[in-house]
Amino acid sequence: MQILFTSTPPADVRLHARVVNQGAALAGLDAALVEGAAASRFSGRAGQVFEGFASVGGTVKRIALAGAGEADGADRRMDCERAGAALTAKFLVSTERVMVLDLGQAGLSADTAAAVLLGLRLRGWRHDAYRTKLPADKRPSLETVHVTGAPAGTEAAWEREAALAKGVEFARNLVAEPANIIYPASFVAVCEEAFAGTGAEITVLGEAEMEALGMGALVGVGRGSERESKLIAIRWNGGAAGDKPTVFVGKGVTFDTGGISLKPPPGMEDMKWDMGGAGAVAGAMLALVTRKAKANVIGVMGLVENMPDGKAQRPGDVVTTMSGQTVEVLNTDAEGRLVLCDALHWAQEQYDAARIVDLATLTGAMIISLGNEYGGMFANDDALAEQLNAAGKASGDKLWRMPLGANYDKLIDSPIADIKNVGPREAGSITAAQFLQRFIKNGTPWAHLDIAGMVWSGKPGHTWDKGATGYGVRLLDQFVRDVAEG
Repeated sequence: MQILFTSTPPADVRLHARVVNQGAALAGLDAALVEGAAASRFSGRAGQVFEGFASVGGTVKRIALAGAGEADGADRRMDCERAGAALTAKFLVSTERVMVLDLGQAGLSADTAAAVLLGLRLRGWRHDAYRTKLPADKRPSLETVHVTGAPAGTEAAWEREAALAKGVEFARNLVAEPANIIYPASFVAVCEEAFAGTGAEITVLGEAEMEALGMGALVGVGRGSERESKLIAIRWNGGAAGDKPTVFVGKGVTFDTGGISLKPPPGMEDMKWDMGGAGAVAGAMLALVTRKAKANVIGVMGLVENMPDGKAQRPGDVVTTMSGQTVEVLNTDAEGRLVLCDALHWAQEQYDAARIVDLATLTGAMIISLGNEYGGMFANDDALAEQLNAAGKASGDKLWRMPLGANYDKLIDSPIADIKNVGPREAGSITAAQFLQRFIKNGTPWAHLDIAGMVWSGKPGHTWDKGATGYGVRLLDQFVRDVAEG
Protein backbone atom coordinates (compact mmCIF):
# COMPACT_ATOMS: atom_id res chain seq x y z
CA MET A 1 0.00 0.00 0.00
CA GLN A 2 1.40 3.38 -1.05
CA ILE A 3 1.07 6.22 1.45
CA LEU A 4 1.53 9.74 0.11
CA PHE A 5 1.53 13.06 1.97
CA THR A 6 -0.23 15.93 0.24
CA SER A 7 -1.87 19.26 0.96
CA THR A 8 -4.19 18.99 -2.04
CA PRO A 9 -5.41 15.46 -2.76
CA PRO A 10 -6.74 14.48 -6.19
CA ALA A 11 -10.25 15.81 -6.73
CA ASP A 12 -11.60 12.61 -8.26
CA VAL A 13 -11.08 10.41 -5.20
CA ARG A 14 -14.41 9.09 -3.95
CA LEU A 15 -13.41 7.62 -0.57
CA HIS A 16 -12.60 10.17 2.14
CA ALA A 17 -11.79 9.16 5.71
CA ARG A 18 -11.26 11.08 8.90
CA VAL A 19 -9.80 10.07 12.26
CA VAL A 20 -11.90 11.32 15.17
CA ASN A 21 -11.61 11.14 18.93
CA GLN A 22 -14.15 9.52 21.20
CA GLY A 23 -16.93 11.95 22.05
CA ALA A 24 -15.66 14.67 19.70
CA ALA A 25 -18.10 16.83 17.78
CA LEU A 26 -18.28 15.94 14.10
CA ALA A 27 -17.67 19.45 12.82
CA GLY A 28 -17.78 20.30 9.14
CA LEU A 29 -19.69 17.21 8.08
CA ASP A 30 -23.00 16.99 6.25
CA ALA A 31 -25.88 17.00 8.70
CA ALA A 32 -27.16 13.69 7.36
CA LEU A 33 -23.79 12.10 8.07
CA VAL A 34 -23.75 13.43 11.61
CA GLU A 35 -27.26 12.11 12.19
CA GLY A 36 -26.36 8.79 10.63
CA ALA A 37 -23.29 8.43 12.84
CA ALA A 38 -25.40 9.11 15.91
CA ALA A 39 -28.05 6.63 14.82
CA SER A 40 -25.32 4.00 14.30
CA ARG A 41 -24.01 4.69 17.81
CA PHE A 42 -20.68 5.78 16.46
CA SER A 43 -18.86 7.41 19.37
CA GLY A 44 -15.25 7.42 18.16
CA ARG A 45 -14.32 4.40 20.25
CA ALA A 46 -10.94 2.98 19.20
CA GLY A 47 -11.32 0.86 16.08
CA GLN A 48 -14.94 1.86 15.45
CA VAL A 49 -15.82 2.80 11.85
CA PHE A 50 -18.83 4.58 10.43
CA GLU A 51 -19.50 4.88 6.70
CA GLY A 52 -21.94 7.10 4.86
CA PHE A 53 -22.40 9.01 1.62
CA ALA A 54 -22.71 12.72 1.00
CA SER A 55 -22.83 15.11 -1.93
CA VAL A 56 -19.73 17.27 -2.01
CA GLY A 57 -19.55 19.90 -4.77
CA GLY A 58 -22.15 18.05 -6.75
CA THR A 59 -20.29 14.72 -6.51
CA VAL A 60 -21.25 11.81 -4.26
CA LYS A 61 -18.43 10.97 -1.87
CA ARG A 62 -17.99 7.94 0.33
CA ILE A 63 -17.23 9.24 3.83
CA ALA A 64 -15.69 7.16 6.61
CA LEU A 65 -15.02 8.04 10.24
CA ALA A 66 -12.49 6.02 12.24
CA GLY A 67 -12.46 6.18 16.02
CA ALA A 68 -9.13 6.82 17.77
CA GLY A 69 -10.45 6.55 21.32
CA GLU A 70 -10.00 9.15 24.03
CA ALA A 71 -7.67 12.02 23.18
CA ASP A 72 -5.83 11.59 26.47
CA GLY A 73 -6.24 7.83 26.77
CA ALA A 74 -3.53 5.71 28.35
CA ASP A 75 -3.28 3.58 25.20
CA ARG A 76 -3.40 6.49 22.77
CA ARG A 77 -0.80 5.14 20.37
CA MET A 78 -2.41 1.71 20.13
CA ASP A 79 -5.84 3.28 19.78
CA CYS A 80 -4.56 5.29 16.82
CA GLU A 81 -3.16 2.13 15.25
CA ARG A 82 -6.56 0.53 15.62
CA ALA A 83 -8.17 3.49 13.86
CA GLY A 84 -5.93 3.07 10.82
CA ALA A 85 -6.22 -0.72 10.82
CA ALA A 86 -10.02 -0.53 11.02
CA LEU A 87 -10.12 1.61 7.88
CA THR A 88 -8.07 -0.95 5.98
CA ALA A 89 -10.19 -3.83 7.25
CA LYS A 90 -13.30 -1.99 6.08
CA PHE A 91 -12.11 -0.86 2.64
CA LEU A 92 -9.31 -3.20 1.56
CA VAL A 93 -11.62 -5.17 -0.76
CA SER A 94 -14.24 -2.45 -1.23
CA THR A 95 -13.44 -1.81 -4.94
CA GLU A 96 -11.99 1.57 -3.89
CA ARG A 97 -8.42 1.97 -5.12
CA VAL A 98 -7.63 5.32 -3.50
CA MET A 99 -8.43 6.89 -0.14
CA VAL A 100 -7.97 10.43 1.16
CA LEU A 101 -7.21 10.31 4.89
CA ASP A 102 -7.58 13.45 7.00
CA LEU A 103 -5.36 13.38 10.11
CA GLY A 104 -5.96 17.00 11.05
CA GLN A 105 -9.14 16.61 13.10
CA ALA A 106 -8.01 14.58 16.12
CA GLY A 107 -5.19 16.62 17.65
CA LEU A 108 -2.61 13.99 16.78
CA SER A 109 1.13 14.26 17.38
CA ALA A 110 3.61 13.15 14.74
CA ASP A 111 4.03 9.82 16.54
CA THR A 112 0.32 9.09 16.91
CA ALA A 113 -0.32 10.16 13.31
CA ALA A 114 2.39 7.72 12.20
CA ALA A 115 0.70 5.06 14.37
CA VAL A 116 -2.52 5.51 12.37
CA LEU A 117 -0.56 4.90 9.18
CA LEU A 118 1.25 1.90 10.65
CA GLY A 119 -2.05 0.25 11.54
CA LEU A 120 -3.40 1.13 8.10
CA ARG A 121 -0.51 -0.61 6.35
CA LEU A 122 -0.07 -3.62 8.61
CA ARG A 123 -3.74 -4.58 8.33
CA GLY A 124 -3.41 -4.56 4.55
CA TRP A 125 -0.92 -7.43 4.36
CA ARG A 126 -2.27 -10.50 2.59
CA HIS A 127 -0.73 -13.72 1.29
CA ASP A 128 -2.68 -14.46 -1.88
CA ALA A 129 0.20 -15.68 -4.07
CA TYR A 130 -1.30 -19.13 -4.65
CA ARG A 131 -4.98 -18.17 -4.89
CA THR A 132 -5.58 -18.31 -8.64
CA LYS A 133 -9.40 -18.24 -8.49
CA LEU A 134 -9.98 -15.58 -5.87
CA PRO A 135 -13.36 -13.92 -6.54
CA ALA A 136 -13.18 -10.29 -7.59
CA ASP A 137 -14.99 -9.11 -4.47
CA LYS A 138 -12.35 -10.81 -2.29
CA ARG A 139 -9.32 -9.28 -3.99
CA PRO A 140 -7.59 -6.33 -2.34
CA SER A 141 -8.35 -3.12 -4.20
CA LEU A 142 -7.05 -0.33 -1.96
CA GLU A 143 -3.64 0.69 -3.27
CA THR A 144 -2.99 4.35 -2.41
CA VAL A 145 -3.72 6.59 0.56
CA HIS A 146 -3.33 10.38 0.26
CA VAL A 147 -2.70 11.79 3.73
CA THR A 148 -3.80 15.35 4.52
CA GLY A 149 -3.65 17.44 7.67
CA ALA A 150 -0.69 15.51 9.09
CA PRO A 151 1.04 17.36 11.97
CA ALA A 152 4.61 18.56 11.56
CA GLY A 153 7.12 15.75 11.78
CA THR A 154 4.74 13.01 10.66
CA GLU A 155 6.64 12.21 7.47
CA ALA A 156 9.87 11.61 9.42
CA ALA A 157 8.02 9.53 12.01
CA TRP A 158 6.35 7.53 9.25
CA GLU A 159 9.69 6.80 7.58
CA ARG A 160 10.74 5.00 10.74
CA GLU A 161 7.42 3.17 11.07
CA ALA A 162 7.44 2.24 7.38
CA ALA A 163 10.74 0.44 7.97
CA LEU A 164 9.11 -1.43 10.84
CA ALA A 165 6.15 -2.35 8.63
CA LYS A 166 8.57 -3.68 6.02
CA GLY A 167 10.15 -5.92 8.65
CA VAL A 168 6.80 -7.20 9.91
CA GLU A 169 5.66 -7.96 6.36
CA PHE A 170 8.94 -9.76 5.65
CA ALA A 171 8.48 -11.96 8.70
CA ARG A 172 4.86 -12.67 7.78
CA ASN A 173 5.86 -13.70 4.27
CA LEU A 174 8.51 -16.10 5.59
CA VAL A 175 6.11 -17.65 8.09
CA ALA A 176 3.19 -17.89 5.64
CA GLU A 177 5.07 -19.62 2.82
CA PRO A 178 4.66 -23.40 2.62
CA ALA A 179 7.55 -25.66 3.51
CA ASN A 180 8.23 -26.62 -0.11
CA ILE A 181 8.99 -22.94 -0.75
CA ILE A 182 10.74 -21.92 2.48
CA TYR A 183 13.28 -24.44 3.72
CA PRO A 184 16.75 -23.77 5.15
CA ALA A 185 18.55 -22.98 1.89
CA SER A 186 15.71 -20.89 0.45
CA PHE A 187 15.30 -19.02 3.75
CA VAL A 188 18.96 -18.05 3.44
CA ALA A 189 18.52 -17.07 -0.22
CA VAL A 190 15.53 -14.85 0.57
CA CYS A 191 17.50 -13.11 3.33
CA GLU A 192 20.53 -12.63 1.11
CA GLU A 193 18.34 -10.96 -1.49
CA ALA A 194 16.50 -8.79 1.04
CA PHE A 195 19.69 -7.53 2.70
CA ALA A 196 21.76 -7.07 -0.46
CA GLY A 197 23.20 -3.58 -0.63
CA THR A 198 21.99 -2.58 2.83
CA GLY A 199 25.37 -2.64 4.54
CA ALA A 200 24.50 -5.65 6.67
CA GLU A 201 27.06 -8.46 6.91
CA ILE A 202 25.81 -12.00 6.35
CA THR A 203 27.51 -15.21 7.48
CA VAL A 204 26.17 -18.62 6.43
CA LEU A 205 27.25 -22.04 7.70
CA GLY A 206 26.35 -25.31 6.00
CA GLU A 207 26.19 -28.76 7.55
CA ALA A 208 29.84 -29.60 6.95
CA GLU A 209 30.95 -26.42 8.71
CA MET A 210 28.56 -26.97 11.60
CA GLU A 211 29.68 -30.58 12.00
CA ALA A 212 33.29 -29.41 12.07
CA LEU A 213 32.36 -27.02 14.88
CA GLY A 214 30.73 -29.84 16.82
CA MET A 215 27.08 -28.78 16.47
CA GLY A 216 25.80 -32.29 16.95
CA ALA A 217 22.45 -31.18 18.35
CA LEU A 218 21.45 -28.81 15.54
CA VAL A 219 22.77 -31.04 12.76
CA GLY A 220 21.17 -34.09 14.37
CA VAL A 221 17.69 -32.60 14.05
CA GLY A 222 18.01 -32.25 10.29
CA ARG A 223 19.52 -35.66 9.56
CA GLY A 224 16.21 -37.11 8.41
CA SER A 225 15.65 -34.42 5.80
CA GLU A 226 16.93 -34.17 2.25
CA ARG A 227 17.22 -30.41 2.86
CA GLU A 228 20.59 -29.30 4.19
CA SER A 229 20.50 -27.51 7.54
CA LYS A 230 21.89 -23.99 7.71
CA LEU A 231 22.88 -21.31 10.17
CA ILE A 232 22.69 -17.68 9.11
CA ALA A 233 23.89 -14.60 10.98
CA ILE A 234 23.00 -11.05 9.92
CA ARG A 235 25.15 -8.33 11.48
CA TRP A 236 24.33 -4.62 11.55
CA ASN A 237 27.01 -2.27 12.83
CA GLY A 238 25.03 0.93 13.31
CA GLY A 239 26.31 1.87 16.75
CA ALA A 240 29.64 2.96 18.16
CA ALA A 241 32.61 0.79 17.22
CA GLY A 242 33.30 -0.31 20.79
CA ASP A 243 29.73 -1.08 21.80
CA LYS A 244 28.96 -4.74 22.43
CA PRO A 245 26.20 -6.02 20.15
CA THR A 246 22.71 -7.08 21.10
CA VAL A 247 22.21 -10.61 19.76
CA PHE A 248 18.88 -12.11 18.77
CA VAL A 249 18.69 -15.87 18.12
CA GLY A 250 15.75 -17.49 16.33
CA LYS A 251 14.54 -21.06 16.04
CA GLY A 252 14.04 -21.86 12.37
CA VAL A 253 12.45 -25.29 11.99
CA THR A 254 11.02 -24.74 8.52
CA PHE A 255 8.82 -27.80 8.89
CA ASP A 256 8.36 -30.02 11.91
CA THR A 257 6.89 -33.48 11.48
CA GLY A 258 8.15 -34.41 14.93
CA GLY A 259 10.74 -36.69 13.33
CA ILE A 260 10.62 -40.31 14.49
CA SER A 261 8.37 -39.10 17.35
CA LEU A 262 5.84 -38.30 14.64
CA LYS A 263 3.13 -35.73 15.33
CA PRO A 264 -0.54 -36.66 14.78
CA PRO A 265 -1.64 -35.82 11.21
CA PRO A 266 -4.44 -33.35 12.07
CA GLY A 267 -2.95 -29.88 12.17
CA MET A 268 0.52 -30.94 11.07
CA GLU A 269 0.26 -28.54 8.13
CA ASP A 270 0.56 -25.71 10.64
CA MET A 271 4.12 -26.74 11.35
CA LYS A 272 5.33 -24.66 8.42
CA TRP A 273 5.34 -21.81 10.96
CA ASP A 274 7.65 -23.57 13.39
CA MET A 275 10.30 -21.19 12.07
CA GLY A 276 8.39 -18.19 13.48
CA GLY A 277 11.25 -17.29 15.81
CA ALA A 278 13.72 -17.12 12.95
CA GLY A 279 11.17 -15.22 10.89
CA ALA A 280 10.79 -12.65 13.66
CA VAL A 281 14.56 -12.22 13.96
CA ALA A 282 14.95 -11.82 10.19
CA GLY A 283 12.09 -9.31 10.07
CA ALA A 284 13.45 -7.32 12.99
CA MET A 285 16.89 -7.17 11.41
CA LEU A 286 15.38 -5.91 8.15
CA ALA A 287 13.47 -3.20 10.02
CA LEU A 288 16.62 -2.11 11.89
CA VAL A 289 18.78 -2.12 8.79
CA THR A 290 16.16 -0.27 6.73
CA ARG A 291 15.85 2.54 9.26
CA LYS A 292 19.64 2.56 9.86
CA ALA A 293 19.32 1.91 13.58
CA LYS A 294 22.07 3.47 15.65
CA ALA A 295 22.94 0.21 17.37
CA ASN A 296 25.08 -2.87 16.90
CA VAL A 297 22.71 -5.81 16.46
CA ILE A 298 23.17 -9.37 15.24
CA GLY A 299 20.47 -11.84 14.27
CA VAL A 300 21.37 -15.54 14.33
CA MET A 301 19.00 -18.18 12.95
CA GLY A 302 19.38 -21.95 13.12
CA LEU A 303 17.52 -23.49 10.17
CA VAL A 304 16.53 -27.14 9.90
CA GLU A 305 13.75 -29.38 8.64
CA ASN A 306 12.69 -32.13 11.07
CA MET A 307 11.68 -35.20 9.06
CA PRO A 308 11.40 -38.98 9.69
CA ASP A 309 13.81 -41.03 7.61
CA GLY A 310 16.28 -43.88 7.88
CA LYS A 311 18.96 -41.32 8.74
CA ALA A 312 16.87 -39.47 11.32
CA GLN A 313 17.93 -39.45 14.94
CA ARG A 314 16.02 -41.83 17.19
CA PRO A 315 14.54 -41.52 20.67
CA GLY A 316 17.31 -42.61 23.00
CA ASP A 317 20.17 -41.31 20.87
CA VAL A 318 22.85 -39.21 22.59
CA VAL A 319 24.27 -36.19 20.76
CA THR A 320 27.19 -33.95 21.65
CA THR A 321 26.55 -30.22 21.43
CA MET A 322 29.04 -27.55 20.39
CA SER A 323 29.45 -26.65 24.06
CA GLY A 324 30.64 -30.18 24.78
CA GLN A 325 27.57 -31.07 26.82
CA THR A 326 25.83 -34.29 25.86
CA VAL A 327 22.09 -34.63 25.37
CA GLU A 328 19.94 -37.75 25.54
CA VAL A 329 17.22 -37.27 22.93
CA LEU A 330 14.13 -38.85 24.43
CA ASN A 331 11.67 -37.19 22.05
CA THR A 332 12.65 -36.07 18.57
CA ASP A 333 9.67 -33.69 18.58
CA ALA A 334 11.44 -31.59 21.22
CA GLU A 335 13.83 -30.46 18.50
CA GLY A 336 13.72 -26.69 18.83
CA ARG A 337 15.85 -26.65 21.97
CA LEU A 338 18.41 -28.83 20.18
CA VAL A 339 18.62 -26.28 17.38
CA LEU A 340 18.81 -23.34 19.77
CA CYS A 341 21.40 -24.75 22.15
CA ASP A 342 24.04 -24.94 19.40
CA ALA A 343 22.98 -21.64 17.84
CA LEU A 344 23.17 -19.93 21.23
CA HIS A 345 26.60 -21.37 21.99
CA TRP A 346 27.92 -20.44 18.55
CA ALA A 347 26.63 -16.90 18.97
CA GLN A 348 28.41 -16.56 22.32
CA GLU A 349 31.64 -17.96 20.92
CA GLN A 350 31.45 -15.74 17.84
CA TYR A 351 30.34 -12.46 19.40
CA ASP A 352 30.96 -10.65 22.69
CA ALA A 353 27.28 -9.96 23.29
CA ALA A 354 25.91 -7.30 25.60
CA ARG A 355 22.75 -9.38 25.89
CA ILE A 356 21.10 -12.32 24.13
CA VAL A 357 17.40 -12.81 23.43
CA ASP A 358 16.16 -15.96 21.73
CA LEU A 359 12.74 -16.41 20.17
CA ALA A 360 11.13 -19.75 19.43
CA THR A 361 7.83 -21.47 18.83
CA LEU A 362 9.16 -23.90 21.38
CA THR A 363 6.39 -25.62 23.33
CA GLY A 364 2.72 -26.40 23.04
CA ALA A 365 2.69 -26.11 26.81
CA MET A 366 3.11 -22.35 26.44
CA ILE A 367 -0.16 -22.17 24.54
CA ILE A 368 -1.82 -24.09 27.35
CA SER A 369 -0.39 -21.61 29.86
CA LEU A 370 -0.94 -18.29 28.10
CA GLY A 371 -3.21 -19.00 25.15
CA ASN A 372 -2.79 -16.58 22.27
CA GLU A 373 -2.52 -13.38 24.31
CA TYR A 374 1.09 -13.29 25.51
CA GLY A 375 4.47 -14.68 24.62
CA GLY A 376 6.17 -16.41 27.51
CA MET A 377 9.38 -14.80 28.80
CA PHE A 378 12.10 -16.50 30.81
CA ALA A 379 15.14 -14.49 31.86
CA ASN A 380 18.25 -14.80 34.01
CA ASP A 381 18.44 -11.02 34.44
CA ASP A 382 15.73 -8.89 36.03
CA ALA A 383 16.75 -5.68 34.26
CA LEU A 384 16.61 -7.37 30.84
CA ALA A 385 13.21 -8.86 31.69
CA GLU A 386 11.84 -5.45 32.67
CA GLN A 387 13.19 -3.89 29.46
CA LEU A 388 11.59 -6.58 27.32
CA ASN A 389 8.31 -6.32 29.19
CA ALA A 390 8.25 -2.55 28.62
CA ALA A 391 9.02 -3.05 24.92
CA GLY A 392 6.20 -5.57 24.71
CA LYS A 393 3.69 -3.15 26.20
CA ALA A 394 4.81 -0.29 23.96
CA SER A 395 4.80 -2.37 20.77
CA GLY A 396 1.72 -4.49 21.42
CA ASP A 397 3.75 -7.73 21.29
CA LYS A 398 2.97 -8.53 24.90
CA LEU A 399 5.04 -10.79 27.17
CA TRP A 400 4.38 -12.54 30.46
CA ARG A 401 7.33 -13.53 32.64
CA MET A 402 7.55 -17.16 33.66
CA PRO A 403 9.81 -18.69 36.34
CA LEU A 404 13.22 -20.29 36.14
CA GLY A 405 14.79 -22.12 39.06
CA ALA A 406 17.34 -24.74 40.00
CA ASN A 407 14.60 -27.03 41.35
CA TYR A 408 13.44 -27.62 37.79
CA ASP A 409 16.87 -28.87 36.70
CA LYS A 410 16.36 -32.29 38.24
CA LEU A 411 13.46 -32.83 35.84
CA ILE A 412 15.83 -32.81 32.85
CA ASP A 413 18.85 -34.57 34.36
CA SER A 414 19.68 -37.67 32.30
CA PRO A 415 20.91 -40.97 33.79
CA ILE A 416 23.31 -41.52 30.88
CA ALA A 417 24.14 -38.03 29.55
CA ASP A 418 24.51 -34.50 30.88
CA ILE A 419 20.92 -33.59 30.10
CA LYS A 420 17.81 -35.01 28.45
CA ASN A 421 15.82 -32.99 25.97
CA VAL A 422 12.44 -33.39 27.65
CA GLY A 423 11.17 -33.56 31.20
CA PRO A 424 7.81 -34.81 32.48
CA ARG A 425 4.47 -33.43 31.29
CA GLU A 426 4.27 -30.81 34.00
CA ALA A 427 6.16 -27.50 33.61
CA GLY A 428 6.95 -28.30 29.99
CA SER A 429 7.74 -24.73 28.95
CA ILE A 430 9.84 -24.16 32.05
CA THR A 431 11.97 -27.27 31.60
CA ALA A 432 12.55 -26.26 27.97
CA ALA A 433 13.83 -22.90 29.17
CA GLN A 434 15.95 -24.60 31.85
CA PHE A 435 17.48 -26.70 29.09
CA LEU A 436 18.49 -23.61 27.13
CA GLN A 437 19.83 -21.86 30.21
CA ARG A 438 22.48 -24.56 30.55
CA PHE A 439 24.03 -23.25 27.35
CA ILE A 440 24.26 -19.61 28.48
CA LYS A 441 27.65 -18.53 29.77
CA ASN A 442 27.84 -17.09 33.25
CA GLY A 443 27.41 -13.34 33.32
CA THR A 444 25.57 -13.07 30.00
CA PRO A 445 22.15 -11.40 30.32
CA TRP A 446 19.77 -13.71 28.49
CA ALA A 447 16.06 -14.05 27.85
CA HIS A 448 14.13 -16.81 26.14
CA LEU A 449 10.81 -15.93 24.52
CA ASP A 450 8.48 -18.85 23.84
CA ILE A 451 6.14 -17.45 21.19
CA ALA A 452 4.35 -20.65 20.18
CA GLY A 453 0.91 -19.13 20.61
CA MET A 454 1.65 -15.82 18.90
CA VAL A 455 3.12 -16.22 15.40
CA TRP A 456 -0.05 -17.56 13.76
CA SER A 457 -3.67 -16.60 14.28
CA GLY A 458 -6.81 -18.42 13.22
CA LYS A 459 -8.79 -15.18 13.22
CA PRO A 460 -8.11 -11.54 12.31
CA GLY A 461 -6.59 -9.24 14.91
CA HIS A 462 -6.44 -5.47 15.10
CA THR A 463 -3.44 -5.20 12.75
CA TRP A 464 -3.38 -8.55 10.98
CA ASP A 465 -5.65 -10.81 8.98
CA LYS A 466 -5.90 -14.54 9.63
CA GLY A 467 -2.53 -16.25 9.35
CA ALA A 468 0.97 -14.99 10.07
CA THR A 469 1.02 -12.15 12.60
CA GLY A 470 4.68 -11.08 12.42
CA TYR A 471 4.82 -11.25 16.22
CA GLY A 472 8.23 -10.45 17.64
CA VAL A 473 9.40 -7.97 15.01
CA ARG A 474 7.84 -4.98 16.70
CA LEU A 475 8.96 -6.21 20.11
CA LEU A 476 12.60 -6.47 19.09
CA ASP A 477 12.57 -3.18 17.20
CA GLN A 478 11.08 -1.39 20.22
CA PHE A 479 13.62 -3.06 22.51
CA VAL A 480 16.46 -1.77 20.33
CA ARG A 481 14.94 1.72 20.32
CA ASP A 482 14.61 1.74 24.10
CA VAL A 483 17.78 -0.04 25.15
CA ALA A 484 20.44 -0.33 22.46
CA GLU A 485 19.74 3.07 20.91
CA GLY A 486 18.30 4.75 23.99
